[in-house]
Amino acid sequence: MENKKWTTTIGNRTVTVETGALCGLAHGTCLVSCGETVIMANVTMADQPRDGIDFFPLGVDFQEKLYSVGKIPGGFTRREGRGGDKAILTSRLIDRPLRPLFDKNLHNDVAVVVTTLSVDPDVAPEPLGMLASSVALTISDIPWNGPTGAVQVARVDGKFICNPTALEQERSDLHLTVSGTSEAVLMVEAGANQVSEADMIDAIMFAHEEIKKLCEFQVGIAKKVGKPKRKVALHTIDSNLEEQVRAYATSFIESALKETDTIKRRVEEDKVETIVADKFADIWDESKNDIIEVMNKIKKEIVREKILNQGVRPDGRGTKDIRPIWVTTGLLPRTHGSAVFTRGNTQVLNVCTLGMLSDAQKLDGIDDEEAKRYMHQYNMPPYATGEARPLKAPGRREIGHGALAERALIPVLPSEEEFPYAIRTVSEVLSSNGSSSMASVCGSSMSLMNAGVPIKAAVAGIAMGLIKDKNSRRVAVLTDIQGVEDFYGDMDFKVAGTEKGITAIQMDIKIAGIDKEIITTALEQAREGRMKILKIMNAEIKAPAKEISKYAPKIITFKINPEKIKDVIGSGGKTINKIIDQTGVKIDIEEDGKVFIGGAEADMVEKAKAIIADIVLEPEVGQVFEGTVVRILDFGCFVKLTENLEGMVHISKLAKERVNKVEDVVKVGEKIKVKVIKIDEKGRVDLQRIVPTTTAKDAPVK
Repeated sequence: MENKKWTTTIGNRTVTVETGALCGLAHGTCLVSCGETVIMANVTMADQPRDGIDFFPLGVDFQEKLYSVGKIPGGFTRREGRGGDKAILTSRLIDRPLRPLFDKNLHNDVAVVVTTLSVDPDVAPEPLGMLASSVALTISDIPWNGPTGAVQVARVDGKFICNPTALEQERSDLHLTVSGTSEAVLMVEAGANQVSEADMIDAIMFAHEEIKKLCEFQVGIAKKVGKPKRKVALHTIDSNLEEQVRAYATSFIESALKETDTIKRRVEEDKVETIVADKFADIWDESKNDIIEVMNKIKKEIVREKILNQGVRPDGRGTKDIRPIWVTTGLLPRTHGSAVFTRGNTQVLNVCTLGMLSDAQKLDGIDDEEAKRYMHQYNMPPYATGEARPLKAPGRREIGHGALAERALIPVLPSEEEFPYAIRTVSEVLSSNGSSSMASVCGSSMSLMNAGVPIKAAVAGIAMGLIKDKNSRRVAVLTDIQGVEDFYGDMDFKVAGTEKGITAIQMDIKIAGIDKEIITTALEQAREGRMKILKIMNAEIKAPAKEISKYAPKIITFKINPEKIKDVIGSGGKTINKIIDQTGVKIDIEEDGKVFIGGAEADMVEKAKAIIADIVLEPEVGQVFEGTVVRILDFGCFVKLTENLEGMVHISKLAKERVNKVEDVVKVGEKIKVKVIKIDEKGRVDLQRIVPTTTAKDAPVK
């Protein structure tokens, strides 16, 4: 097998693509490398379509192999298991620009597997994985309308940087990933520190220029080693059946879609399905999916034409109108913070919980991040959409929505030094009809403030949609899309931010890309909508609560000499466990000597701090203590100053006059006031007794 190699430049980095030597049975395969990061992509397609489905079955998996960073996995089996959140999010990142470029009538299973073989901390694997998947599909025999390119963009000191280093990412106020074809943008994902809409557009267009070069590069590779695309039988609906369904069902569907209330409209649509099922009862069992697909096509056409021609949406709104909003905070008495955000039929309850920094989520992945202090988790049970089915563990969608809301709030969170807490917010979706992830952003912002977390600004989110006519230049950008507009529309463009600027973006489209004009319009409408939502949120809660909940832990932090950590912990943890038993607090100590003490009762937290302060105390010459005499020797006495510190008072330092016998002046158990007069190189402390001043009243009677 002959290995073939090509190189190109992305930003200031050399990227190499290799194929031909490995994975000979995959339908498309390549290695993509940059620096010491090496990514492998393999794509395959089933020979036959899957029976009984009405969707394109694409599976994308990003495999984080811990050997790529020289780690052995944890756990009993010491092998990689189900992908962690980061791997799932990267899988979604790769999937989203690939999916729109497949024919939706392709029902053959397609599998895209991207594997990390070696990871350089300075070269992010995500954009290389996106490039590798595109290369593998482009040179394969799988029918696909690529290629796509993908890059990350940072902004440091006002300058855009393509595929930045780890240090550049750390200094950047923008973390942007863009994917697209040579003609248009397909996918945008961003986290930003309140960046303006104009700057975001410039960053996206900067990325697209690099994407064009990557697409041209891949076309060149395909000309050399690309396979002829396979002829595949696409799913089609019998034209006679479609004609019959259209003739019978269209008037019923038009009537049902006149209902603007979402719940009532669903009832009317269910009635239409029953009427159509009765009409075609003799073929319903075998042709149900095709009949329903035709009905959905009719609904889609009616909804889209009404929006494009009249500017009227299914619920009667105009293109820029936002559904009615209702918010409230503090409804749960025992939680640390809570809020409900309702927009139309979408409603999210968000609950905030504060904990010790040791409660931060531990991470075991291929990057350098070992823990995260802020966690946003998203749950959407079946009842939220009126369905009756079993509860399941969080899937890719739930993890993705939680990560998006988390990204939106991170820029406004206080630093660990300002607020030494781990923070968890949980969004429970109570009802869903579009943009529950953006409702989660709004709810978590209010919940954090209700909990007393000193966030820098309130954050709101809104989802934008798009209806774009294939045969003309008619375009409608929709503010605050609901479920039906997402289902029948061409774009889901989520934007979150503060009054000052954008903090997060996630854009997915179903068509072959959008241009700068649409992006600009969508961002401007999103900004206008965000301002309206923030005004409503601010009317409920303007600023973080001045005090945290009485049920939240009271946490204080201070530093000790790292060499004294062993004294606080004690042999086998004996000392620290004794403090915990006495006070009921939780104590965390970091390697640099930073101490965190948390507990429900503030006085116990202070007591624990005082005990630790005594243990680690490093005396200074001139410092005065009230200590207890613990031992008496011929030459002086030893005085216990703190739990772990003793000093000696020489017999000559016990009184102003000459002392013949120590016991004549002090006794064991007696408390005396002493001053530090010397500390030798071994840390031994010499003391001098401070003799009480004798007043005239106390003078002996002659």
